[in-house]
Amino acid sequence: MFKRTLVAGFAGLAIFTMTACTQGNTTSTETETKTEETKTTQTTSEATEKMAEEEKAAAPAPFDKKGVKVAIVQNTGQGDYFQQYLNGTKKQAEALGIELSVYDAQGDNATQANQVEQAIAAGVKGLIVRHGFPDTLCPGVNKAIDAGIKVVIYDVEIQKCAPRAIQTQQSDQLMAGLVLDHMKADIGTDKPVGYVNVLGIAPLDRRDAVWKDYLKKEKWTQKFFTGKYTTSTATDTAPMVDTALKQNPDVVAVYAPYDELTKATLTALEQNPNLKGKVNVYGADISTADIQLMVKEGSPWRSTGATDPNAIGAAVVRTLALHMTDQLKETKVEFPPILITQDFLREKGIKNMDDLRKAEPKLNISETSSADWMPTVTF
Repeated sequence: MFKRTLVAGFAGLAIFTMTACTQGNTTSTETETKTEETKTTQTTSEATEKMAEEEKAAAPAPFDKKGVKVAIVQNTGQGDYFQQYLNGTKKQAEALGIELSVYDAQGDNATQANQVEQAIAAGVKGLIVRHGFPDTLCPGVNKAIDAGIKVVIYDVEIQKCAPRAIQTQQSDQLMAGLVLDHMKADIGTDKPVGYVNVLGIAPLDRRDAVWKDYLKKEKWTQKFFTGKYTTSTATDTAPMVDTALKQNPDVVAVYAPYDELTKATLTALEQNPNLKGKVNVYGADISTADIQLMVKEGSPWRSTGATDPNAIGAAVVRTLALHMTDQLKETKVEFPPILITQDFLREKGIKNMDDLRKAEPKLNISETSSADWMPTVTF
């Protein structure tokens, strides 16, 4: 930066001196001035490009060279949340010059454990493990760390059995609290409510803990608890919610803290036209498909707590990159959610994720897990 300032300063001095000494030849002076300004601009531009190259070259090992081998071993279900997350992962990996391998167990825990072994055997330098269960993942994660592989976990509670891995997650407690505060404002206290969730999955367990607190605090009566996690969660859960609603038509609200469960609840309500306009739905996560469901005329989906899954996928990759360069100070990184209400979406005319990102810049978390040497992607 000092060199750039000095060059520009001398150029400006030269122009000033030349102008003062040739006042009798205005045309010549203007021509020479423009020439010097052009040279100065070129010099500044070249200096900027050189500095950019120097900053890029200053990336620490192993990112001083392209082709760093990294794998993501994920255990996904149905829904565009998972697709968006992977999209963000791929884009940030590409920006860092990472050679990314993607493994997806698609709901099979044993397969995910085997895929961790496959990634280790492939000689990766970094590993992201996304979703899954501690019992099946911890042996492989510890084996990877013992082999010198840097490991970052997303939404799996493995601190007890694999404490050397870096934990990343949405702030699920805050997410649930934001939505349940809105639910309270809508329905009040001492009301019959329904609950659609699946326990045993880390983020859903964290949201469940907050739900239990609100049940007690707001004196809500939980009339039913149902839900099923599969590769087709929305489709498989909808009949279960339909049955629960038919048995408990007095509920005034349903909390379903995962968007595939929220979709299942909406489908079930469509099968119960007698409940139209009588039951509010409160969910979690956001996508273009979710937005369309929320703003649809007559939709009971009142609010959701969410982050941008694209941005989360990218941030987890950056967290791994910092860990691989020994620049990560934390052992746990949380990504803050925001409350998105149906009223807000309608008032702002938001129809998709691009519209939402423009209206809610807080979804952009490009400064999270970042460094001067690291290129970051935004969405």
